[in-house]
Amino acid sequence: MIKMKNKLIKYTGILVASIMLITGCTKKFDSINTNPACYSQSNFDPNFLLTSAQLAYTGSADFSFETWRSNLIYCSVMMQGFSTVIGYWVGDKYLLNADYTASYWGFSTDGAYAEQVKPIVDLVQSTDNKAQYKNIHQIGRIMRALILERVTDIYGDVPYFGAGMGYYTNNFFPKYDRQQDIYTDLLKEVDDATNKLDPSGDIPKGDVFYKGNIDQWKRFGNTLLLRIAMRLSKADPTTAQSYVSKVVGKTMAGNSDNAYVVADVSGGRTTINRNSQVLLGDGGQENIYVKWSKTLIDLLKTGNDPRLSKIAITNPTWDAQKNPTGGNANPAVQKGMPNGKDLSGIAGRDISSDPGYTTIADYSSPSQYLTARGGPTFVLTYAESELLLADAAVRWSIGGSAAQHYHDGVKAAITYLGQYDPNAAITDATAETYLTANPYNPVNGSMMINTQYWIHTNTMLDFYESWSNWRRTGFPSLTPVVYPNNATNGTIPHRFPYPLAESNTNPVNYKAAHDAVPGGDLLTSRVWWDK
Repeated sequence: MIKMKNKLIKYTGILVASIMLITGCTKKFDSINTNPACYSQSNFDPNFLLTSAQLAYTGSADFSFETWRSNLIYCSVMMQGFSTVIGYWVGDKYLLNADYTASYWGFSTDGAYAEQVKPIVDLVQSTDNKAQYKNIHQIGRIMRALILERVTDIYGDVPYFGAGMGYYTNNFFPKYDRQQDIYTDLLKEVDDATNKLDPSGDIPKGDVFYKGNIDQWKRFGNTLLLRIAMRLSKADPTTAQSYVSKVVGKTMAGNSDNAYVVADVSGGRTTINRNSQVLLGDGGQENIYVKWSKTLIDLLKTGNDPRLSKIAITNPTWDAQKNPTGGNANPAVQKGMPNGKDLSGIAGRDISSDPGYTTIADYSSPSQYLTARGGPTFVLTYAESELLLADAAVRWSIGGSAAQHYHDGVKAAITYLGQYDPNAAITDATAETYLTANPYNPVNGSMMINTQYWIHTNTMLDFYESWSNWRRTGFPSLTPVVYPNNATNGTIPHRFPYPLAESNTNPVNYKAAHDAVPGGDLLTSRVWWDK
């Protein structure tokens, strides 16, 4: 792990230096669609770009810009994974802060298009048809699909085919492609790129996920293909079944295949864990006021879930630098905070009106294992893969036994916690005891599978994925919050509106996409696959 941290600092450090040079050489170009550098593409190592894109996928180097706003302030509480009474955390009040919902898309230097799409497009373009970069080129294609899948899941129709391509095509104002077309291409790209990976080819040095292990990249690619296909389980089930059938037996084989990025405190804001930076209160009081939700904690307590004692603590403590030092992990005292509460002093809304209220500290906080500044950010996991295969087996009777995939997925979702910290590890035997006490019931198969997926992605702190799978399946059944003057008539949001800044920077294409959103460009409208 130390070697991987050093590699992360090495490659991101060199990339930052390169970007500083780039800035001075391209002053008059659009900030995203520009010449990737003032160096020759023939002599630049694309490994720098791979490291940059992988790190950026975990969140912005600019004080966790979109992680704070999109993943945490909105998705985490909309999905009732977290809850808080901090005033600017408006996600579970269903209020619209247009700057926050625009954050994942980003602006000139922050967000997905600037920090993720541009470097990965440059990697793909600069390695095309170069035999010495055969594998890193295919990995770049897979990474591009990973990145843009999340963008389109959040907003719907978005720039895809032309995204980041301004320098190469001289089109600096890409149109917003239909999500249906995007998903068709995502499936094609990931399938083709995964099949072209060659274990005897180049070993990417800048690969933070797998250190260049091509066999693991093949399993990652097939697992991503599974997830992309399952997004279409309602919108295009025929296509979904076709691609799921292709990957049976080729997806992740265990928790050792989990893809994650280990952060490093010594690299400062460039390499620190993005979720932890926010949750430890570096920019506010999140360390005091962000809690696990009542919905999640009640569910874990009802099933006597062994994860509870590893992910939750009451009365948390920190050192002078706000590093977490512990708290009370006793499952019996864990208590989730109800969503939609505040500190207004108004009866029924103020958290002190909650019948279970004692003190803020008595509500369950995310544990020190999940919030370490140098901890991992999980990208894609074996547990997700197995639960998606279970869902496919229930829907279409393909890919084996739903019960077996459910068993393997839940077990992996329990035992993977040791990858956060050895002290968070749960034994196989403990996981088996939980599964024996909470057996799979095919009568409620879809609900059980996707509720476990929700629990797992919540513990991953990947609330984007919690939200996407909830929209796809409707599970778990979440009771919406009723908060005054909300923007959704008391319903959980289904997409983010397009950034208003696009009306100035790409006005023609923005207007066409904005006007085409069924039901209006609102929090309540739905992306194409969300049926």
